[in-house]
Amino acid sequence: MTASTRIVSASPHIKQGDSTPTIMWSVVASLVPVVASAIYFFGPSAILVLAASTAGALAPESLLGGRGARSLRDGSAAITGILLGLTLPPGIPLWMAFLGGAFGIGFGKLVFGGLGQNVFNPALLGRAFLQAAFPVAITTWPIRAESWWNLRGDNFALPLMSPSVPEAMTGATPLGLMKFEQMTTPSWDLMLGTTGGSLGETSGLIILICGLYLAARRHLDWRIPASILGSVALFSTLLHGLDAARYPGPVFMLFSGGLMLGAVYMATDMVTSPVTHRGCWIFGAGIGFLVLVIRLWGGLSEGVMYAILLMNALVPFINRATQPRIFGTLGVGGES
Repeated sequence: MTASTRIVSASPHIKQGDSTPTIMWSVVASLVPVVASAIYFFGPSAILVLAASTAGALAPESLLGGRGARSLRDGSAAITGILLGLTLPPGIPLWMAFLGGAFGIGFGKLVFGGLGQNVFNPALLGRAFLQAAFPVAITTWPIRAESWWNLRGDNFALPLMSPSVPEAMTGATPLGLMKFEQMTTPSWDLMLGTTGGSLGETSGLIILICGLYLAARRHLDWRIPASILGSVALFSTLLHGLDAARYPGPVFMLFSGGLMLGAVYMATDMVTSPVTHRGCWIFGAGIGFLVLVIRLWGGLSEGVMYAILLMNALVPFINRATQPRIFGTLGVGGES
């Protein structure tokens, strides 16, 4: 019998965490069910738009990333492209989706110095650019086609040419119907994603399950989506109780639009979210409050994108205000 050797060392015992590529590609893997549901509901247009936005994100990363093709291996550019594509309507021209991906990486990441230096979520910055540059194309929502194989719009429209989607083939999103026509959508349709909207507005239930998977692997801070969804549920419940005819209930607000996608995948970006637990609660609550303000009283029917970008800008101040006191230093009022 041979004696085994056991090494005993003093604490702290530090366990090495997952690497950045491991986390990034895990997030990409978790998006597979979300992408699959988008393809199921929107057909080949979903594949084309997601491919174009991802290619647009990968192009500047490979050319200007500073490490050549190796900069693509961490998966951050792929995540940006996929998430951007999920925020776009299925009928948007492919050249616009490509341009949005390139802008998101170029001006949302590389201009700040690369991975870990950006202030704003690159995917949302790319969508904000498309919202400002092509407001008609990004708010054109085709109705469901009779055949899965039919395109949902002018995906192959040439650059700088106006899309020609017939008005008879366009519809409104549940948020648009609520805001401008005071019509609500059945809750079950919202949960399953059988409604019009962006590619990522499909099946909030699937997105929640994917978020639970990432939270279990500790690849996102659960406090952020919990505070976003909790604040939206709380404020919408209060408003619905005050005037049920004017303000929708919490289920509608939670499962309509891009709230689930934004809460689980956009707001939880490790680079652009707070590093303290208390800061995450403040950050998420602020996003939820802004989403309701924009949806109910703003000029747009959806507010997730701008709510997250606005709170991204406040992250440095939130981190500073919620930084825990170092043991042995003086606190507020000179207390030790």
